Amino acid sequence: MTETQIHGDTDDGFGRVADVFRDNFATRSEVGAAVAVYVRGRKVVDLYGGLADPRSGRTWTAGTPAVVFSCTKGIMAICAYLLVQQGRLDLDAPVTRYWPEFGQHGKAEIPVRWLLTHQSGLSALDKPFSREEVLAWRPVIEAIEAQAPLWRPGTAHSYHPMTYGWLIGEVMRRITGELPGAFFARSLADPLGLRTWIGLPAAERDAVAWTLAPIGEPGPAIDPVAERGLTMGGAFAFPADADGLVSFNDPAIQAGGIPGAGAVSTADGLARLYAACVSEVDGPRLLSSASVTDATTERVAGQQVYGAPDAGHRWGTGFLLDSATARPMLGARSFGHDGAGGHLAFGDDAHQVGFGYVVNQMGGVDDERANRLAVAVRACLTE
Repeated sequence: MTETQIHGDTDDGFGRVADVFRDNFATRSEVGAAVAVYVRGRKVVDLYGGLADPRSGRTWTAGTPAVVFSCTKGIMAICAYLLVQQGRLDLDAPVTRYWPEFGQHGKAEIPVRWLLTHQSGLSALDKPFSREEVLAWRPVIEAIEAQAPLWRPGTAHSYHPMTYGWLIGEVMRRITGELPGAFFARSLADPLGLRTWIGLPAAERDAVAWTLAPIGEPGPAIDPVAERGLTMGGAFAFPADADGLVSFNDPAIQAGGIPGAGAVSTADGLARLYAACVSEVDGPRLLSSASVTDATTERVAGQQVYGAPDAGHRWGTGFLLDSATARPMLGARSFGHDGAGGHLAFGDDAHQVGFGYVVNQMGGVDDERANRLAVAVRACLTE
């Protein structure tokens, strides 16, 4: 079997990350991938390799982006904290302060924070959707307004795989007058020069990696509510349809700016974004220490109302936190998000690190590729 050629560079002291990245191709069915790490505002790891599209043989380049699924949630949370720091958003105010129509059907007292901590009771919606309705924004917002919570808000949590994006995204839209993708581009992506989008430009369509359906044995069956949440009421198959086609390869979905799961990014784009949150990257640090403290305060953990058994995930406000058994990062000041199939992005202000890893071969239930890379970075920093 031909060894995959790995491109890019690592600084002295970070060779262990390159070793793990290379081994992911050799032993863990990696097809195409990239990893980037910044420390104190400087890029110390920039690696990529494999095939961006095995159908055509197109190789992965330094500029190849991929659909990063729920890494999008971390991007949205960063945007929310920017609005907090600007004095435009209070996470502990009721959602109705910004979005009055939200308060129907027992939702009047839900604070904004619970939209970001998976406690709102809106992990799935009763209404079925077409793909066109999901991409039109307004039909989803109207369905949220008409939806009663699936449990008493604030008493439990259940991961909001898709609705998360519209929930916090509509609050942001009411404040800024912009859809989340436009706000992100203007406020963060364009100033930082990121190849990261929530709503892919047409000119970038041919550069995106082709996502392959998960490999290995399927995970345990999920309950109907969780499935409805993952598929937005049947608007698309998730992660793949009966023929093995991943729905998010659809150019219309990539361009549509799905706000909780549809971002497209390079590894460098994600790593640079989180690096800018915790260190100086082309300007002052984006998130204050107080914001990181708030974001990394554990809000929920343990068994969810719907979905898989508890795997040990810990959640702050908007972010996945360092979770030793499920998603190890660097420590107590780490905050970020993973994405279906294996992607991972996070920042850590104790180490002033930004990390990004993107793939096109979706992993199975025992996928450890991202975890191994994060542990390797931690070892390089601490040993």
